[in-house]
Amino acid sequence: MLSVLRKIVQEVSTAPDLDSVLDLTVRRIQRAMHTQVCSIYLLDTISQRYVLMATQGLNVEAVGQVSLSPTEGVVGLVGQRAEPLNLEDASVHPSYIYLKSTGEERYHAFLGVPIIHQGEVLGVLVVQQNERRRFDESEEAFLVTVSAQLAGVIAHAEATGSIQPVGNNVENGGERFAQDRRFSGVAGAPGVAIGQVFVATLPADLETVPDKPAKDVDKELERFNTALEAVRSDIRAVSRNLAQRLRSDEQALFDVYLRMLEDNALAGQVADRIRAGNWAQGALREVVAEHVREFSAMDDAYLRERATDIRDLGRRVLSHLQENVNSQDVEYPDKTILVADDLSPAMLGLVPEDKLVGLVSVSGSGNSHAAILARSMGIPTAMGVVDLPFTRLEGREVILDGYTGRVYVNPSDDLKNAFGEILREEQMIAAGLETLRDLPAQTTDGYRMPLWVNTGLVSDVERSLERGAEGIGLYRTEIPFMTRDFFPSEQEQLQIYRRQLEAFAPRPVTMRTLDVGGDKALPYFPIEEDNPFLGWRGIRVTLDHPEIFLVQVRAMLRAALGFGNLRIMLPMVTSMHEIEEASKQIDRAVRELQEEGLDVERPPVGVMVEVPAAVYLTRRFARKVDFISVGSNDLTQYLLAVDRNNPRVAGLYAPYHPAVLRVLHFVAQEARKEHKPVSICGEMAADPGGALLLMAMGYDVLSMNSNNLPKVKSAIRGTSLAKANTLLQRVMRMDDAEAIHEYLRTSLKDMGLGNLTRPVLPGR
Repeated sequence: MLSVLRKIVQEVSTAPDLDSVLDLTVRRIQRAMHTQVCSIYLLDTISQRYVLMATQGLNVEAVGQVSLSPTEGVVGLVGQRAEPLNLEDASVHPSYIYLKSTGEERYHAFLGVPIIHQGEVLGVLVVQQNERRRFDESEEAFLVTVSAQLAGVIAHAEATGSIQPVGNNVENGGERFAQDRRFSGVAGAPGVAIGQVFVATLPADLETVPDKPAKDVDKELERFNTALEAVRSDIRAVSRNLAQRLRSDEQALFDVYLRMLEDNALAGQVADRIRAGNWAQGALREVVAEHVREFSAMDDAYLRERATDIRDLGRRVLSHLQENVNSQDVEYPDKTILVADDLSPAMLGLVPEDKLVGLVSVSGSGNSHAAILARSMGIPTAMGVVDLPFTRLEGREVILDGYTGRVYVNPSDDLKNAFGEILREEQMIAAGLETLRDLPAQTTDGYRMPLWVNTGLVSDVERSLERGAEGIGLYRTEIPFMTRDFFPSEQEQLQIYRRQLEAFAPRPVTMRTLDVGGDKALPYFPIEEDNPFLGWRGIRVTLDHPEIFLVQVRAMLRAALGFGNLRIMLPMVTSMHEIEEASKQIDRAVRELQEEGLDVERPPVGVMVEVPAAVYLTRRFARKVDFISVGSNDLTQYLLAVDRNNPRVAGLYAPYHPAVLRVLHFVAQEARKEHKPVSICGEMAADPGGALLLMAMGYDVLSMNSNNLPKVKSAIRGTSLAKANTLLQRVMRMDDAEAIHEYLRTSLKDMGLGNLTRPVLPGR
């Protein structure tokens, strides 16, 4: 059964459409289980009836015609219970309904399992047999396993509109979408955007290539032929270089590759698709995908392996195609919503800033590094929109709701007007908050709360100063590392850091030492791990590579000459040993520069508390360093055992979880016992309600993305420290994260600060 299951999974993953998936599945199951019947019923979301969508054994004319309500028949009972139903003779069951048009009167044994995706029943998978018997446990387990695989495919098909009922659909470029078709992810950065999709394609990744019409067919053919000849040349060169080391049969593989690229094979089919109107990259993706499906479905193991060869050839051609596209040839819509399979920090700079209005990532979560940077830039963002058919959205008008993480394709005029009104309200509120720029973040009873910013991009500096930032609580030094093809030199780093220090002088600038690993990868320094968030990251990497650490610290110290506003912060610290080792390296850098004749001084050095181990060592750490800063994003992730990049568990990532609040309160108290300043630089500080709680807990500094700073300042100026303390006391007695969040929203409204909370959105 295991080999059969693997084959079904493989074939399902490469099937061209849902109908093929369903038909293939019922045929394979019926043959593997030696039953007379295998059928699939799917729940129609409009009529709320289970419709027979595929069968092997029943009357094929009944497909698409026969349906049952959720309260009818044994099929409906499986859906209602959301659990398998195994009957020796279905005809005697009280829920049984005879459907004459299916021709099922001959069958007695019945096994039905629900098809469930993320807790929602999508349909029912059924097998039936002539004789009266119960299917055994292994057969039931097999069917349950297949249904689990099938669920994801069906969910995606529903999301893309592939199994929408006829009506209320529109044609656009050959793809059908219901009006106001909604795709749900998680909130990445707040705000609303209405614009056109531009799909960011990853290097040499065919699956991320979008469909685009060929503006100039001859030019696309020329690009394709140029790329094709480059690949042929590469293959011939490799063949020559390995000629003496390979057997003749191995050498013949290179000839096979070259024949695949001939005009009557892959190349000819791609050219035909280009002439039919698709651009070269899209045509290549289509042809390669078709060939991969065909080879993957073959029984012969040798032929199945050729699917890998075709993928490889496709990537090679795509790589050359992408090299031949001049970046100046790319035209971005005036209101671009950038969509990517996996949004990375480097992609944020693809679109000119004056044209970029929104970001959407199919992968990732609202607390991924890319989402954090998007919040810093003030760009509405949705993350983890896993069912979004992004390769077929190029050029389409969409609405992006960054508050809820939803994307609306083919929006109606009513929906556009509703979200347009929210956009206008947001602009009015933002204009009102600008008047607070030069005013202090001071409560009505005179308590002063310093507000700093988190930065990483060059554009953050001007934006932060415009919003009245009093310092930088977190400068992400890894950003310049991530946007290059190799480690930046000491001189390059010096120039980058000096811009930050000079712009903010004499205000303090807290520079975090290189923090890579987890969701922050360097293309030239790959870290391959099964569990990267518990792996080699942060201070662990730099202590293992003192040459990288020393160069960075030297660049920071040199950049601070004449300003005296540098603070150095160490990430992912879990032990006293790490602090001691890092301190030795910093002292060494200071000595070296002094010996070189530079008048540098040792700056204040602090640590980030972002893992549970550090929480309970806060007092000991405070005795060794000059300041403590809490990284609440990672700390929340580790406390709740929730991968903040995984959209499947995004709902479990709760900044207002009672355990998180208690830990944050504890750290502030522990740092104060040692009379060391304590700040927080996680996203919780950027929420007006969260900022009031943190102020009451005793945090000395709140650091946040610059776009949220005016809202936080408004919240602080609109209340008293006494009220914030009362709010904290009430919240600390509560035991549900969502209830706490709702209580904070209600409290802000009661204080007359309702304009700082999330607006009421349409389509909810």
